[in-house]
Amino acid sequence: VQFVESGGGLVQAGTSLRLSCVASGMTFSRNAMGWYRQALGRQRELVAAISSDGSTTNYAQSVKGRFTISRDNEKNTMYLEMNSLRPEDTAVYYCNTGILRIATLTWVQNRYWGRGTHVTVSS
Repeated sequence: VQFVESGGGLVQAGTSLRLSCVASGMTFSRNAMGWYRQALGRQRELVAAISSDGSTTNYAQSVKGRFTISRDNEKNTMYLEMNSLRPEDTAVYYCNTGILRIATLTWVQNRYWGRGTHVTVSS
């Protein structure tokens, strides 16, 4: 199983970024997926989740209304559109499976993680 995240960068507050995640070595279309992030000195958190067919999504309160998760099962790819970025969004962003329940953003630790993509938001 491999996840390759991309699209991060250094941006100013209030601007936007679009992250991408390409998955391989798994049946992507059968798995709920999530975007996670880990800020320096903090635990990894799940910020957005999407069902296997893309029909159901949920977001952490901290990003709700600003971030949009989507997926293209034909391309084994997932996206995270991030708008109105804030300095507190600064983190390394990862994609992965491990979603137990989308409604409550419950997840389990996974064995395989990609390198992530760094997002830095300056004020």
